[in-house]
Amino acid sequence: MNAVDLMAKAIRAASSARLLCDAGDYEGACDRAYYAMFNAARAALLASGANEQEAVAKTHGGLISAFSLQLVKTQKVPVEYGRLLNKVEELRLIADYKGDTIEQEKAVWAVESAHSFVATIGSTFKLNESAG
Repeated sequence: MNAVDLMAKAIRAASSARLLCDAGDYEGACDRAYYAMFNAARAALLASGANEQEAVAKTHGGLISAFSLQLVKTQKVPVEYGRLLNKVEELRLIADYKGDTIEQEKAVWAVESAHSFVATIGSTFKLNESAG
């Protein structure tokens, strides 16, 4: 996938996260919010010139590390967005693997964080216009 396709996928996941949250599926909302951010991060890495292998890391941690090293530490992306990606990933792990209940407040925060993350990445790397 290229950066534009990944951004379109991120936008769809962010929209799905909002729908799930509105329907009361807070665990599902956190999952989709994280994947919105994950795909936007992949798009940003590709758009910034990272090689395909770094943008399609074999692990979530690998992608998050590449995002941090190549985009946050180089100040192409605000440090806040690196932190948001990590915090929403933690909620996704709770929702998907630990089986704990996610509170509405945390899910709403995750969804809003994902929308902000996707919008910022899209505008920073000029991907929103092409993703429709």
